[in-house]
Amino acid sequence: MKFDVLTLFPEMFDTLNQSIIGRAIEKDLININLVNIRDFSKDKHKNVDDTPYGGGAGMVIRPDVVYEAFQSVKTEGAKVIYMSPQGKVLDQKKVVELSKEKHLILLCGHYEGIDQRVLDEIVDEEISIGDYVLTGGELPAMVLIDSVSRYVEGVISEDSTSEESFSNNLLEYPQYTRPEVFNGVKVPDVLISGHHENIRKWREEKSLEFTKSKRPDLLKK
Repeated sequence: MKFDVLTLFPEMFDTLNQSIIGRAIEKDLININLVNIRDFSKDKHKNVDDTPYGGGAGMVIRPDVVYEAFQSVKTEGAKVIYMSPQGKVLDQKKVVELSKEKHLILLCGHYEGIDQRVLDEIVDEEISIGDYVLTGGELPAMVLIDSVSRYVEGVISEDSTSEESFSNNLLEYPQYTRPEVFNGVKVPDVLISGHHENIRKWREEKSLEFTKSKRPDLLKK
């Protein structure tokens, strides 16, 4: 799967070279190409923004530089996503849906946003990671890349994604490991019983219990 990221701050994405995502990149399961929007500025100072028509605080990213950056990576069938607080909030259903795409182009805004004309021209969908405002779209883009990549075949085991939180509108059951006793608290007996059916039932019960207490809204779905 290929991610092209249009950004003013490509250095922010260095963290994705670590852990599971880093290994997926090494195995060529995913490809992350960072495109610096400033490289497409015709200004000798590499400026990419200007004052907003109609007045107001802040600066707006110019449509021409964004369009040129997009043109450099576009392919037939690519889906263009603008990371925006005005977009639909990312959830597990959308993550799984996006993981089936072959090519995602992620556009990261900054300052007071991007000229609406280029958004209308190239963007297929706007996605948010929550009802709050960040300084730019880079962190949301990293969240999307991380969450979507986990569902790309070969990145992690299928068992890990099928049983985790939100996979069935339920939160994941609690996990335990060694030592068997920690600060006087013992691992539940059922988990060391070796009885797989009883373990499965216990996990289902705990998953429902956790969801009821922590996220009862999920049960309405």
